[in-house]
Amino acid sequence: MRRFLRPGHDPVRERLKRDLFQFNKTVEHGFPHQPSALGYSPFLRLMAIGTRSGAIKLYGAPGVEFMGLHEENNTVMQIHFIPDQCQLVTLLDDNSLHLWSLKQHGGTSELREEHRFTLKGPPGSPPSATQVTAVLPHSSREVLYLGTESGNIFVVELPSFRVLEDRTITPEAVLQRIPEDNCNRRSCELVEALREHPKNPDQILIGYSRGLIVLWDLQNNKATHHFLGSQQLENLYWQRDGSKFISCHYDGSYSQWPVSSDNRQAEPLENTVPYGPFPCKAISKIYWQTTKNGLPYIIFQGGMPRASYGDRHSISVIHGSQQTAFDFTSRVIDFFIIFSSDPAAEFDDPSALVVLAEEELVVIDLKSAGWPAVHPPYLASLHCSAITCSHHVSNIPLKLWERIISAGSKQNLHYSSMPWPIDGGTNIAPDPPQRDLLLTGHEDGTVRFWDASGVCLHLLYKLSTVRVFLTDADPNDNMNTLGEDEWPPLRKVGTFDPYSDDPRLGIQKIYLCKYSGYLAVAGTAGQVLVMELNDEDAEHVVDHAEADLLQDQEGYRWKGHEKLKTRDGPVRFEAGFQPFVLVQCQPPAVVTSLALHSEWKLVAFGTSHGFGLFDHQQKRLVFVKCTLHPSDQLALEGPLSRVKSLKKSLRQSFRRIRRSRVSSRKRRGGGGNASEVQEANAKFDQDVLQEMELAPVQRKIEARSAEDSFTGFVRTLYFADTFLRDSSRHCPSLWAGTNGGTVYAFCLRVPPAERRMDEPVRAEQAKEIQLMHRAPVVGILVLDGRSTPLPEPLEVAHDLSKSPDMQGSHQLLVVSEEQFKVFTLPKVSSKLKLKLTALEGCRVRKVTVANFGSCKTDDYSENDLAVLTNLGDIQIISLPFLKLQIRYPCIRKEDVSGIASCVFTKYGQGFYLISPSEFERFSLSTKWLVEPRCIVDMPEVTSNNHVHKSGTENAARNS
Repeated sequence: MRRFLRPGHDPVRERLKRDLFQFNKTVEHGFPHQPSALGYSPFLRLMAIGTRSGAIKLYGAPGVEFMGLHEENNTVMQIHFIPDQCQLVTLLDDNSLHLWSLKQHGGTSELREEHRFTLKGPPGSPPSATQVTAVLPHSSREVLYLGTESGNIFVVELPSFRVLEDRTITPEAVLQRIPEDNCNRRSCELVEALREHPKNPDQILIGYSRGLIVLWDLQNNKATHHFLGSQQLENLYWQRDGSKFISCHYDGSYSQWPVSSDNRQAEPLENTVPYGPFPCKAISKIYWQTTKNGLPYIIFQGGMPRASYGDRHSISVIHGSQQTAFDFTSRVIDFFIIFSSDPAAEFDDPSALVVLAEEELVVIDLKSAGWPAVHPPYLASLHCSAITCSHHVSNIPLKLWERIISAGSKQNLHYSSMPWPIDGGTNIAPDPPQRDLLLTGHEDGTVRFWDASGVCLHLLYKLSTVRVFLTDADPNDNMNTLGEDEWPPLRKVGTFDPYSDDPRLGIQKIYLCKYSGYLAVAGTAGQVLVMELNDEDAEHVVDHAEADLLQDQEGYRWKGHEKLKTRDGPVRFEAGFQPFVLVQCQPPAVVTSLALHSEWKLVAFGTSHGFGLFDHQQKRLVFVKCTLHPSDQLALEGPLSRVKSLKKSLRQSFRRIRRSRVSSRKRRGGGGNASEVQEANAKFDQDVLQEMELAPVQRKIEARSAEDSFTGFVRTLYFADTFLRDSSRHCPSLWAGTNGGTVYAFCLRVPPAERRMDEPVRAEQAKEIQLMHRAPVVGILVLDGRSTPLPEPLEVAHDLSKSPDMQGSHQLLVVSEEQFKVFTLPKVSSKLKLKLTALEGCRVRKVTVANFGSCKTDDYSENDLAVLTNLGDIQIISLPFLKLQIRYPCIRKEDVSGIASCVFTKYGQGFYLISPSEFERFSLSTKWLVEPRCIVDMPEVTSNNHVHKSGTENAARNS
């Protein structure tokens, strides 16, 4: 039988691989990209968001999430829940209607599309005859009313979507009951709104665009009342008792209309222009909410004075003498009010205002004084400033976790203490097995700490590095502070901020030591900050040091941006991570690599010019090494030099406000690589495509010229305690890999703890390895005598890892873009290699060591390499024998920003940006899987003489 097995085929290993590896895309974190529609079910207490790409997402209590995707990928225009059902209807911009249901399947539940339907007119009729503009799901749960551009209202049966032609409400039928001197045929064109009477389901209110409003009797098929507005109609809203309704209009006004049995044609009780008398923008939607104290809440979108505030995105809340216009930094898509849904309740008593803006979700607490915002447990605006890099840390110790949460809670004092009001469903997913952090660096110089343990990506704490530097931002310029007499009473809300004070503040690299609480962050202008966690506010001087990476080099002149100016004297910092030393690289180029060793108190940093080592305990520069090649003139230009003069003039004119990359480069997620890397990567990708056309399976690795640009670009830095000089003594070492395929190794002498402050750390170059093919080095790893990767700093001291084997010989693994190569130490002789490019025609973009546990037994786990290529594939390669285990397609190869943003976790999961505001989470492991699991109960409902008994429990998960 052995003769028929393929060479290298091991059935036992194949079974083990099935127990270890499995690829799943599990959940999307963040805010939906380009939202276009909003819906809410008071019955299910679930919210639905539709997007321009045809996605529909449902949210309830934290952890309750559903997702569906229309096959057409058209824009979702409207979302309507069927009353008292686990169903909803979506309207797309191609005029198609889709019925979705939460259905049980295999013990769990998922969001499924049940039916689709497009309204069709008679042959030869224009498209406007059936172009749907308004949708009303009737409380009977049996029909939909569809208003159209032509003024016809079609009745469609549910769930079959069969058109009930005999029940169509035509403009001609409506005009029969209205005096001719008041209306004509054009008055009944374009149905703007359809609203069911809150007390009588046999009556619906029909609002036409030109201002005519009709109360229609469904039983007798006739108009019982008509109301003539003088302005173009935008929307309608019934008061709770059905005695009055509100209309809002294009001129920024709203009117209150009485409905009585003895008056078929009524005049408005009042007509109000809230922000008049000057011309105002349209009020597109309005709520009138009754309360026990008699003062209603009037809540509406728009209505701002055109001339002065026409560019504002606002929603106003009026309650007696209180009036606030909430000002959003992105366009308002839609909003709804959460109020008492009990039919027996006498008043609405609104509790929360939920606003879907183009870039964030904002919830306002209407019960608390001052109407504060509610901190969202999900749908975080990840891109409130454009994401520039990310860093994942697994298994955070409880003490550090609690200290980070404590620091974050002090920042959130201005938020409401109200429980999250959208609380439908029950999360039944098991508690996360460990505490994980995802850190994101941003263009405005902030680092955000996210709880990435479970389904909900929740913001724990925000760190700002801006206080260390002098910028042009005016500390007194606060859009939130308005005098008492300011009109309109605007108040800025939300966290999305599309402006950056200075692009040089952008964070490019992050490294957190979870054991010591030390944090290193590095930025666009060569700044490297080392921080430690402090539980209290503090004021202190940040020590400065400069690292001249062009030492002993003549004839070079930096043409890029200047370094950031620092503040003199003590700086006050909030509780949390506080900088205590700043290392400034010269030239101030983008920091491209960063490593922190908290046990040795050392931080290493690299740019396109070289790398350096800094002792942050003695606050002393240990050494710098210039890696610049004489031909690397491009590395001296800097990423911002070409547009520096333009930006300088713009900053002078507009207070140095720069448009966000979110709006100017929509599909670019920002992955943490500098402009030089992207330019070089684009060149590499082009080479790959050209060569793959010639030979799609195999091609030769061609050596690169030493004159190629960016050869000195430092791609990776790595600390290791290993055998560098001889096989009898191990010592601390620092390894650096460059874009030109060079690996530098330095021996370090770190004094013992008792003399650590008295004696300097010393470094001496011990090795220099030049890869023959000169491909960029993207990863360096040392394996101990058991062929196990060396543990993290302080990991052994905290009893979380075995001590490394220092008896057997160590091995060095160098990962370049094109191959994996193992060397013996200390001789650095080649032992083993895997030529990835020659076999696959692809290049390595990201690599990390991941631990994979068996789903069958807790006794077995192994370390492997997780590799992301420029084709978007993820490959798992065994250690130490470099055998390809499995390959999964993950990211589209055209999605360059997604590939650049990918970050792996220590236990076989990963994240990458699918849009500027969303991370896709995936898992490569059978054991570590984070996905939504929830139950939605359908309670017993009695309304409109229709009794629906409680349905089965639905366990839901993200499909």
